[in-house]
Amino acid sequence: MNIFTWIILGLIAGVVAKFLMPGKDPGGWILTLILGVAGSLVGGWITATLWGSAGITGFDARSIGVAILGSLILLGIYRLFRWRSGMGIRHS
Repeated sequence: MNIFTWIILGLIAGVVAKFLMPGKDPGGWILTLILGVAGSLVGGWITATLWGSAGITGFDARSIGVAILGSLILLGIYRLFRWRSGMGIRHS
C-alpha cells in the first residue's frame, strides 16, 4: 500500500471510531487521521499476533474493519488515561 492509501484508510478508520465512541476529544481532522493510521498499525499487529493473519494488506472491508478496531482500542486507552488523570471528572 502506498502512503495515499494509508492516509485515506486512516481517515476513514479515525472518523468511524470517533463516531462509534462519541465524546469530547481534542483535535480536528489531523488528529483523527493520526488516530486512524496508528489504529491501522495497532489493529494489524493485533490480528497478526492473535490470529496469524497478514494484518492490513490492502484497501478492502477486512482492512478497514481491522483499522477501525485498532482505532477504537487507541481511543479507549486515551480516554481511560484521560479519565484517570482527572480530566474526565467534572467539578461543579
